[in-house]
Amino acid sequence: MTINKSPKLLLVIAALFGATGVSLGAYGSHGLSRWTSPMLVDYFQLAVTYQLLHSIALLALSILSIWITNRYILASQICFSVGILFFSGSLYLYVMTGRKILGAITPIGGLLLIIAWLLIVPAVLKIKNNKTNKMVSN
Repeated sequence: MTINKSPKLLLVIAALFGATGVSLGAYGSHGLSRWTSPMLVDYFQLAVTYQLLHSIALLALSILSIWITNRYILASQICFSVGILFFSGSLYLYVMTGRKILGAITPIGGLLLIIAWLLIVPAVLKIKNNKTNKMVSN
């Protein structure tokens, strides 16, 4: 099977988000509490949770895009990717640097994640029913 460049790239991005999420989660659980407050550890773990959850969604959507392509799926994948970077990334940077200005980016990331989920609706509605593509159940 040959995979187009776009799904392949987004599969790689999803895998990298997943791997870094696990790594950062381990650091947040074992090393972060040694030098920062419990509140900042909670922010960090929230960032990890959102990163991992949305990495799985991005991975599933990227797998789906191997067989089904439309502009809504691609837009959703982009929103998931940028949303993870903005939401989780801004929280990581806030915890590591203490710069509160980065908190202004967090809601933008959250909004992009919401939009990514909502874009799945028209993506699914746009899929045409085709008898040859239906799975047969016993």
